[in-house]
Amino acid sequence: MAVELTPMPDDRLEEWLAESLENYSASREAAGDSPEWARAHAERSMLTYFPDSRPLEGHFVWDVVADGVRVGALWIGPHPQNPDGKSWWVYDIEIDEEHRRRGYARAALQLGEDEVRRLGGTTLGLNVFGYNTDARNLYDSLGYEVHSVQMRKRLLPPI
Repeated sequence: MAVELTPMPDDRLEEWLAESLENYSASREAAGDSPEWARAHAERSMLTYFPDSRPLEGHFVWDVVADGVRVGALWIGPHPQNPDGKSWWVYDIEIDEEHRRRGYARAALQLGEDEVRRLGGTTLGLNVFGYNTDARNLYDSLGYEVHSVQMRKRLLPPI
C-alpha cells in the first residue's frame, strides 16, 4: 500500500469545503450540539480558515492518495490558540467510507507528522469527539495523549 499526500487541486477544493462543513456540522450534532448551533459553528470555522474559499496562509489541505486512488483528505495548519510555528493542528482527517479500516488514516497522519516536522513543528494536536471511539483508538495507537477533557450532562426538564 503506497499512501501519499498530494495538494488538493483547486477544482476539488470547493467540493471538499462543502463536504467538510457538512461533516463537521453533523459531528457537532452527534456530540450533542443543537442543529442550529452546530451549523453556525461549522460555517464560522470555514469562513475563518478559508476566506475567499482558499486556505489561510500556512494551512495545508491534501488529498490522501493510496495506490493512485484518492481515498480521503487531510487538513493541517498552525494550532488555533498557539500559532508559534512549533504547534500544529489536525483540523480534519476524513477517509471516504468505502476506503476505511485499511490503514489510510494512520498513514496520512504519519505523513502529516513528517510534514509538520519538516516545517519546524514540534507538536501536533487534534480534537476528537467523545462518541468517536474508532478515531480515539487510532489516535491513542499513534501516541496522541489526552490534553484536556470536556464533559457534559443532559438535564431532564423538571417534573
